[in-house]
Order: sequence, then C-alpha cells, then structure tokens
Amino acid sequence: MSGEGGIWVLADPRAGTAAQALGIAERLDRPFRAVPLEWGPLARLPLPWPGLLGLTARAREGLRRAALEGPWSRVPPGTTPRIVPEWPSLVIAAGRRSAPVSRWLRRQGARTVHCMRPGAAAADFDLLVIGRHDHPAPAPNILPILGATHRISPAALAAARESRPDLAALPRPRVAVLLGGAVRGEGMDPAEAAAIIGRVVPGAGSVLATTSRRTGAAAAEAVAARLSGVPGLLHRWGQEGPNPYAAFLALADAVVVTGDSVSMLSEALATSAPVFVAGTPPDAPRHMALRESLFAAGQAAPFAAFPNAPPRAPLDESGRVAAVIRDRFLAG
Repeated sequence: MSGEGGIWVLADPRAGTAAQALGIAERLDRPFRAVPLEWGPLARLPLPWPGLLGLTARAREGLRRAALEGPWSRVPPGTTPRIVPEWPSLVIAAGRRSAPVSRWLRRQGARTVHCMRPGAAAADFDLLVIGRHDHPAPAPNILPILGATHRISPAALAAARESRPDLAALPRPRVAVLLGGAVRGEGMDPAEAAAIIGRVVPGAGSVLATTSRRTGAAAAEAVAARLSGVPGLLHRWGQEGPNPYAAFLALADAVVVTGDSVSMLSEALATSAPVFVAGTPPDAPRHMALRESLFAAGQAAPFAAFPNAPPRAPLDESGRVAAVIRDRFLAG
C-alpha cells in the first residue's frame, strides 16, 4: 500500500451513513483517523469530477489540517525542515456526496473504499461495497453485501450484554422492537406503532422498544401507552442517559424492526435472534428490494410470521468487508 498517511474515514454528518464507513474501519484492527465532513450547497449536485467543491470551507480546511498533522517529511541533514501534507494511504467513505472527495484523495495517492453507489465514475474506486438490493453489476472492484455495513460488531454486542444486567434479568423471551418512520414525512403513524407493539406483547416475556429520529413524538406516546404495565424498557430517541440500543440487540431473543431503515435492519442481523420486518412497506423500491433480499437469504421473516422463524446465524458483513480490505490493501 502506497503512502505514509495511514487510514482515514470520511465521516458524513448523517450518523447512519458515517456508521457504514466507521464500522468497516473499526474491524481492521489498525489505527485510523475519522475526518468529519460538512456539506455546502454544491454537495446536492451530482458532481462528476474529483474535488472538494461539495465541502464547506471549514471542512476543506479540516481535511488539509488533518494531512498537515501527519509526521514531518524526512529531509537530508543541513536542509531546512518543512511540513508537507501526509495524505492517507487508505480512505473509507460512504454516500454519494463523499465520492468526489474520495476520488480527489485517490489523486493524492490513496486507495479508496466506498460504501453505496458513488453516483459517478464507479471505476475510479479501488473497492465499492454495495448492497445486493441495489443490484450492482459484476466488476472486479465491486463487493456485493447483504444490507449495509455498520458498527454493531460481535465485540460491541458482548460489551453491551455485560453492561446491562438489569435488562438481562427481564423475563424471556425478550423482544426488541426497533421503530423507524417514513424517510420523508411527519413521523410514524401512531396507530401503526401501537399495532406493532400490540402484536408483539402476547408473544413476549418483556419488550425492549426504541424509537428513532423519524418515529415522531405522537407514535412514541402511542407506544408508551401500549407498553404500560408490560415488563421491559422504552427508550425514546433523544432522551438523556446512555442509549441501550446495542444492549437491546445483544439481549434480544427476537428482533422486530420496521423496514424503512436500512441501518436498523442491517444492525439487527448482527445478532443470532430471529429478525421480523414490520411496518407498512415503504414506497421506495430500494427498501422493498432490501426486504426481499433478506427474506430470500433466510436472514429475516415478515412480521406476520412472528414469533415463529427458523434459526439463523449472525450476519457479519462489516467483518467480511474488513477481511477483504486487509487482504487486498493492507497485507505485507
């Protein structure tokens, strides 16, 4: 691998997108640097060329500062020392907006790993990690995966399991319910949220429910009302205190997740628990294709099958991608 600048993760401001790149980097067992990105107005355009135009001035400065904080260049004795940019030797990023930045860094000597379709110049990446539900055409630099990469690793699940003995003491079967909401809209329909909980409760010893940014206050209230008197815990998005999300997954005997979130569906698959996809199927073809790919692979079942589903093995696509990167770019 060329270069001396190490591994950079371009961290998109959207947590779910950033998690795809961070989840891979955390599995490499190598030091890496997370470089935060911040989008300016031009990032909305399908920029077809390598460059930093989509970044704000502050983000461009942060990128250059990260390079200058590398080691000083080696110079012969008696010459004037100078600081030169140490651009990364490997860049991991996710999302269309970060693609021009990755391509620009490739021009500086980096190898590039990119999650999701880059929007342009697919051949201008060393490795593209693309969900099967996006139907990527076969190519030497394309690695199809089931779902998306994420940060819920076996080690993270083990640590989360040990951190919450109170949840481990709850009656079994413990059913985790992960509620999302419409990608564009006013939150989840409260009646639908309550109906999901209503179907879960009779088959659960306890319920570990969490809402997300898109669920909305009205749906969260409906869930709270339906869970009144039911053993378990409801975590509302944005509430104070530690987030028990990883512990919910680690301790669940079954996971019910709404099909509007690629991230939550993929994270649920990191467990060995049966996964049931709930909620009104979204109109987005990508989300429908993701559901079907999970069902076809035997990694998830429709909510109508709850609580009965065949056993399944944990899915570790982040670990698999990291192994490919180590073999192709970090060996030696």
